[in-house]
Amino acid sequence: MAAIDEGIVREYFEQNGFFVRQVRKHAVQARKKTTDEEIDLVVYNPAWVREGRKPDFFLFATELPYLHRAVVSVKPWHTDVFTPGMLKSSPEIFRFLEDEVQRKATRFFPVEEGEGAGKPEDFAKVLVLPALPTQEPFRSQSVELLKERGVDGIISFRAILADLIEKVEVNRSYRKSDTLEVLRILKNYDLLRDPQLDLLAPRPSR
Repeated sequence: MAAIDEGIVREYFEQNGFFVRQVRKHAVQARKKTTDEEIDLVVYNPAWVREGRKPDFFLFATELPYLHRAVVSVKPWHTDVFTPGMLKSSPEIFRFLEDEVQRKATRFFPVEEGEGAGKPEDFAKVLVLPALPTQEPFRSQSVELLKERGVDGIISFRAILADLIEKVEVNRSYRKSDTLEVLRILKNYDLLRDPQLDLLAPRPSR
């Protein structure tokens, strides 16, 4: 399943104009991950403008143009909500923030004209997760915990899938991407709807 989840996240960044490096192809199960293995994806935005503002903490597609380059950790725990209690009791969530992991990430980025090699502090730390609590104060507490540990931005799988569904065209073949082709087929048979259409659909009367 990890390959599917990372593939979905990869498609999201690529559809929004990023170059993406998948650092490893193997899954780690019976031992602790090495430094390199803590990195799921490394992303780079060739259209980033230096004078632009920093992206918001919640990285919806509209915020991605302001993201330069980032180390991305994908946590596909789809049945879980990242509550304050869960964040405090799950140190593995934050291992990708370690200094050595960030230094390893510099090997996967292109060197820009006029720059030296990428520095660890140049990389945003992005966490892809299933969901945060919807109720306060738990939602705000989770956000604060993530920020305190060094996470620069988060993306929910719901936001990623909504963006991909919106961009997929039913009259186009996506044979080079299993993820997009499956979404196209489901959308063609009205099993998936554009998020905008859901907003415009009439609500059932009570």
